Amino acid sequence: MGTNTQKMVVLTVFAIVFLAIGCLSQNTGDVKENVALKFPIEVCQSEGNCQKVSTSVSLDSNWHWIHDSSGTNCYDGNLWDSVRCPDPATCTANCVLEGSDQADWGSTYGVTVDGSGGMTLQFVTVGQYSTNIGSRMFLLDESGDAYYMFKLKNKEFTMDVDTSELPCGLNGAVYFVEMDADGGLHYPSNKAGPPYGTGYCDAQCPHDLKWVNGEANCETWIPSDVDPNSGFGKYGSCCFELDIWEANTISTAFTNHPCDVTGQFRCESPEECGDNGSNNRYDGVCDKDGCDFNHWRMGDETFYGPGSNFKVDSTKPLTLVTQFITDDGTDNGNLVEMRRIYLQNGNIIANNVANIPGMQAWDSVSQPMCDEQKKIFNDPDDHTEKGGMKTMGESMDRGQVLVMSIWADTESHMLWLDSTFPADSSPSEPGNSRGSCPTDSGVPSDLQNNYGSATVKYFNVKIGPLGSTFPGDAPTTTTSGPNPTPSTSTSGPGPTTTTNGGGNTCPGGSLDVCISLCPEEPAEIYQKCVQQCIADCT
Repeated sequence: MGTNTQKMVVLTVFAIVFLAIGCLSQNTGDVKENVALKFPIEVCQSEGNCQKVSTSVSLDSNWHWIHDSSGTNCYDGNLWDSVRCPDPATCTANCVLEGSDQADWGSTYGVTVDGSGGMTLQFVTVGQYSTNIGSRMFLLDESGDAYYMFKLKNKEFTMDVDTSELPCGLNGAVYFVEMDADGGLHYPSNKAGPPYGTGYCDAQCPHDLKWVNGEANCETWIPSDVDPNSGFGKYGSCCFELDIWEANTISTAFTNHPCDVTGQFRCESPEECGDNGSNNRYDGVCDKDGCDFNHWRMGDETFYGPGSNFKVDSTKPLTLVTQFITDDGTDNGNLVEMRRIYLQNGNIIANNVANIPGMQAWDSVSQPMCDEQKKIFNDPDDHTEKGGMKTMGESMDRGQVLVMSIWADTESHMLWLDSTFPADSSPSEPGNSRGSCPTDSGVPSDLQNNYGSATVKYFNVKIGPLGSTFPGDAPTTTTSGPNPTPSTSTSGPGPTTTTNGGGNTCPGGSLDVCISLCPEEPAEIYQKCVQQCIADCT
């Protein structure tokens, strides 16, 4: 009798606790059936030996409709409803995260897929009930219930992109972040998860997220003065970020952003979050500047841009290959280098070589390159402070989520990517000039009015061992420092040659420098030159 009574008491207490948690959860709505979009990728074992994986994409929860049980908005414009959301607990209990049905994707969010691995994101979409600005997409695994986790060390990541419609100030971004695979479902109050795009984080520790760790981020919410859809909540969400491709038609960069924390981390104080407004940018848990390779910023103003005068023509689709090199050539080694190769019009194009006074001839992102770049550009070295390349490799071991987006920058108008930044600095000082865009460009309202129909296209994502994801021979990799070329100029004296172990003379000292010296036109001569470089330098 006593035992049964005790059991009943325990069960009653458990039921009360369960109901309490359920009532305080980030629940999902039932107005629409949530549907993920098919976006298959390929996993390769060797060149020509790749298998399709039935992955899909979900939309970041920040874009989803938030409403109460009656269908009334809990969040409207850039404000939380004061009645339904007086505090995080009440708001989380009152409000649900609605799904995105098949019709929503194109008509509301401007996202379309071809079903075979291609996706188009439109900047502005005017829907029946709202005007949508930008989008942020996450790759789901085959189950559709978890994020696909990439482990990039000793691998290469390849995809096709088309940024031909993106002007100054817009950014078509592809990057990896150390989000949790379950999108934060391990928090008792999160009942939505990856299919609803929960759990986002990046190295900027964004405060504009409406949900953090399964709770409404409505406490001390400050609506933005410049963005009618956004604001600044009490909490930020921080994690490692690896930018593979941030680009428009003018400039592109790939950037390493390490952190002091592992996994997704909710920050609270201005110091912990590294908030810009309180001058705590370099006090936070993540390196917000990162260590980047922007072709223009690194001294080559003819490498990437609109038109055939550039080695990589941004008005046409291209394939970008990013290789992640370890110190011992295995998946277990330390990450030491991030290399870039382009393919366009049947040509393999090696990354440009830095041409900055006092800087060595770097053609990739490595710790020595980052150390030297920070000194010559006179930038704070938060990258080394946060562990640099080594800790990014450790993050890769834990797994990272693929993000694809299109966005405009309300804070600095994307000048850090495609113009002179800071805007009041001298473009003649090393590191300040990042592209040819004027310093008054990139104002989001101007972009929305004049380039609302602009799109970015992402397609043919592949992951596999080095050399497995694209046809042809790639430029060789280096792990000990820059390529040993004394000058990046190709209009002066002939390049220095280096004799390899095989007895050949290699123009420029390495394969990628040799290829960079080949004339682009005509294509037949270029291809013969590339083949000669391969013969001489390998």
